[in-house]
Amino acid sequence: MDWALFFSALISSTLFPGGSEALLLYRLNEGGSVMSLLLIATIGNVLGSLITYGMGRLGNEALHKKWLRISEAQTERAEKWFEKYGKPSLLFAWLPIVGDPLCLVAGLLRCHLITFLVLVSIGKLARYALLVSPFI
Repeated sequence: MDWALFFSALISSTLFPGGSEALLLYRLNEGGSVMSLLLIATIGNVLGSLITYGMGRLGNEALHKKWLRISEAQTERAEKWFEKYGKPSLLFAWLPIVGDPLCLVAGLLRCHLITFLVLVSIGKLARYALLVSPFI
């Protein structure tokens, strides 16, 4: 188990900055197993999004504004995007800048957990699969 990749993927899909793609590509260049690394990165990234979803679902306004320092503008932008495109927008939870607030908003708006997990997992797996495709 590549714990460094797992935690890199997990942390980078929370509200903390980070990027697991470079480490994934490095591990692949070292000769790591494509399928193993793909699954490790995907699982870590989905669990990180689940943490963000949980913060939205269980948190309160004070937590979001004071501790996480999420601006009103960021929250409003994510809410409008989620309302406009609905649950399928969770396929794009991997996108920089909007992806993490999107997961938070999904929690705030009480998106069904299974729906959230399926859509987020598909999007994140597809993103990582595209990255590893030259190594297959």
